Amino acid sequence: MKLKTIFLVTIMSGLLTGYAQLVPMDYKDGEQKLSGFGVKPQNGLKEKSGVLILPAWMGIDEHSKESAAELSKLGYYAFVADIYGVDKRPKNAAEAGKNAGYYKQNFADYQRRIQLALDQLVKLGANPDKIVVMGYCFGGTGALEAVRGNLKVQGAVSFHGGLGKDASRAVNKINSKVLVLHGADDPYVPKAEVDAFQEEMKSSGADWQMVFYANAVHAFTHKDAGSDNSKGAAYNELAEKRSWIAFKNFLKEAL
Repeated sequence: MKLKTIFLVTIMSGLLTGYAQLVPMDYKDGEQKLSGFGVKPQNGLKEKSGVLILPAWMGIDEHSKESAAELSKLGYYAFVADIYGVDKRPKNAAEAGKNAGYYKQNFADYQRRIQLALDQLVKLGANPDKIVVMGYCFGGTGALEAVRGNLKVQGAVSFHGGLGKDASRAVNKINSKVLVLHGADDPYVPKAEVDAFQEEMKSSGADWQMVFYANAVHAFTHKDAGSDNSKGAAYNELAEKRSWIAFKNFLKEAL
């Protein structure tokens, strides 16, 4: 029994090693308190490259923390952004939709919160000239907003994120590289939105790529999304693995 207990403790310790490296980092937007998570690389790259992670619409979650821990193993500084604030994190999907909807409509506020998170990543030790921003779902939209707002990043990566923006907004020149990893059957991003996004990228002069994954819908990297594609959001193991490989290749190119 004692040996069994020791074995279980050892296994759990191994699973929690990456998480143990994540450090809460408090910061502010005016009077609004924010708190994200930073992690330094286990064996850092000489360029001190960094990745800013923008979570999905529920805010900081296990998925974004796992990504930060994995990136640290690859040699990157990583920071998980708090977009909503410590006292405004949604308790359910209805609140998440309301919160995310606000930032989609008020994109300047979204861009400002992203910039504040970038500042924290630099404070952690990342080279300000070697940063990529990535995001999941709502966070994927944020990654695109970062380059639309010409924030100082070398690249932006959207995992199953929304692509649209108000047609009345000007199309600015985009100097950062852009990678969009998209479920081919995502019902929440209609063809018209995909087409408009591609036209925007062409007009902006961006160096962009868009990869479609077969049989994948929204949230295909989220293991807690279930496996029923008919619900519109579902996990797809193959798409998750392929998109992560594409992401890692992009990091090597952009940084």
